Amino acid sequence: MSAHEDGSGDEWSGQSNVRMLAVASATLLLSGLLWFNYSAVLPTIVERWDLSGVHAGVVYGAFQAGYLLAVIPFGAVADRYTSRGVIAVGATGAAAASVAFGVVANGVLVGTALRFLGGVGMAAVYVPGMRFVSEWFDPAHRGTAMGVYVGTFSVSSGLSFALTSLVASGYGWRSGIVVTSLLALCAGPIMFLFGRDNPSRESNKGGFDLSLLRNRSFLAAVGVYSAHNWELFGIRNWLPAFLVSTAAVSATATPVATAGLLAGLVTAVGGVGNLVGGWLSDRVGRLHVIAVALAASGTTTVLLGGLVWESLVVLAGVVLGYGVVLTMDSAPTSTAITLVVDDEQLGTALSLQAFLGTLPGVVSPVLFGAALDAGGYALAMATLGAGALFGVGGVYLLWMTAGTELRTEKQPNVAD
Repeated sequence: MSAHEDGSGDEWSGQSNVRMLAVASATLLLSGLLWFNYSAVLPTIVERWDLSGVHAGVVYGAFQAGYLLAVIPFGAVADRYTSRGVIAVGATGAAAASVAFGVVANGVLVGTALRFLGGVGMAAVYVPGMRFVSEWFDPAHRGTAMGVYVGTFSVSSGLSFALTSLVASGYGWRSGIVVTSLLALCAGPIMFLFGRDNPSRESNKGGFDLSLLRNRSFLAAVGVYSAHNWELFGIRNWLPAFLVSTAAVSATATPVATAGLLAGLVTAVGGVGNLVGGWLSDRVGRLHVIAVALAASGTTTVLLGGLVWESLVVLAGVVLGYGVVLTMDSAPTSTAITLVVDDEQLGTALSLQAFLGTLPGVVSPVLFGAALDAGGYALAMATLGAGALFGVGGVYLLWMTAGTELRTEKQPNVAD
C-alpha cells in the first residue's frame, strides 16, 4: 500500500505530511545554497583565475557531472532502503566539498574536482527529497506539495546568489562561498533529527527495473524536463555575467554586486513560479501549464539577449517576471512523472529523470560560453531559448502518450 492509498496525504494541516514537507524543504533550502555560489562570484573568479568562457563553463559543469554520476545510485538506494538517510549523508558531503572549494581552490583543476564532489553529494539531496515528499502526499495535493519543495530550491538558489555576492563584496569571493557552505552544513542534521520516512512507503526490493526505459510517457516527460534544464542551468550560470554586460547594470556604482543581487532575486522568485505552476497544475492540468511556461520562458530568453537594456528599472522588471515563468513547468513535470510510474519505483524514476534530464544542463553552460566567445550574448542566449521552445514539442508527445491519465489523474499508476 502506498502513502497516498492509506490516506496519509488527505489533509493539509495538523498531519505528518505537512511537517515532513517542512523538514524536506528546510533541508533543501540550506543545501541549495551550494549550487550557485560559484556562479554568484563567477566574474571575479574568471578575472582572478584568467578563465576563458569554456573553462568557466567546465568548472560549473563539473557540479552537474558529479550530480549526474551519483543520482541514479542514490535514487535506487532511496527506493530500496530510506530517503531520509540518503538525504542526510548527501547534504553533509556536499557542504564539506563546497567549504573546501572556498578555502583551497586556486584554478581549473582543483576547482573542477571540488565542484564535482559537491555535485555528488547534492545528488543525494534533491531527487531523494522529491521521493520523500511524494510518498507523503496523494495525487490530488502532490502538485502543490512538489511546487513548495521545488520552489524552495529556487528560493535557496536566489539566496545563494544574493548572500554570496553580499559577503564577497565586503570580504572577498572565498568568504562568500565559505559562508554559504557552512550554512549548508546544517541541512544534514535537520533531516536526520526531524525527518522520518512514511511507514506505508512502497519499497523496491528487486533492484533497478529496465521497464522504466520502455515507458513512453516517462520518456516523453524526461524529454520535457531536458528542455527545461537546458535553459535553466545555462541561464542561471551565466545570468550575473550577462547582467554585468548590459548598459543598465554596468552604469551602476557596483556592477558585480548589483548583478549578483538582481540574479539572486530572479532566481528567488522562481520559487513563486514553482508554487504557482504546481498549484495551477492541480487545477487546470499539468500539460497546459508546462507548455505555456516553456513557450514564455524560451521567447523571453531570446529577447533578453537580442535587445539593448539601458534602463535598470525596465531590465529588473523584465527579468523578475522571467524568473517566475522560467520555473513554472518544473513542479508539474516532476509531478507528472510520479503519476506515470509505479510507486515503488518513484526514487529510481525521478533519478533517471534527473540523470537524463540534467545532461543538457552540463552541456548548455559550456555551449553558451563557446557561443559567447564566437558571437556575443545575442547568439549565446538564443542557444538557451531554442532549447526551451523545443520542449513545447515534447509536451505534445507527452500529451499523446499519457494525456488522458494526466488530465483525470484518478489512477496514479499507469501501465505502459
